[in-house]
Amino acid sequence: MSQLKVFADQHPNDALLDTTDGEQIAAELNRVGVLFERWAAPGEIADDATQEEILALYQEDIDRVKAKGGYQTVDVLHMVPTHPDKEAMRQKFLNEHRHYEDEVRFFVKGQGLFCLHIDDKVYQVLCTRNDLISVPANTPHWFDMGPEPEFTALRFFDNVEGWVPHWTESDIAGKFDRLDQL
Repeated sequence: MSQLKVFADQHPNDALLDTTDGEQIAAELNRVGVLFERWAAPGEIADDATQEEILALYQEDIDRVKAKGGYQTVDVLHMVPTHPDKEAMRQKFLNEHRHYEDEVRFFVKGQGLFCLHIDDKVYQVLCTRNDLISVPANTPHWFDMGPEPEFTALRFFDNVEGWVPHWTESDIAGKFDRLDQL
């Protein structure tokens, strides 16, 4: 179930807001310029579905998002607990960083935790199946896929290089709960 927790950035143990209501999550995130949508699944997805099959299933929504945001490419990221590089990949995402482009993800399956550091607050967004989140360019954030990651997500890019982080050097991410601590 999707969840939003909002904290003052200096108080990682005292949530100012904790909600699982999709409309409230979308409204709160919209106030700070973050898009959050819930998509209806257009059909069942086989566990062994290929990237092409997943993209074809969501083509209408993909086309809408690409047109609205000017995104050039979309791919599918599939992570499983047996992935040989899971720990290295998790560590790469855990430090606060920003991108010069939007970070747009749609969760086909599974879950992941986006933590957005906006002004003096941290917005922890637990994204689950059928959630789309669009983190605006230059928004400091980090992402936790957990120690035993299991998710499939569509990734939208407005450049051909894909995911390019610019580290903030802040230690704030280590002060907040990780996915396995929620």
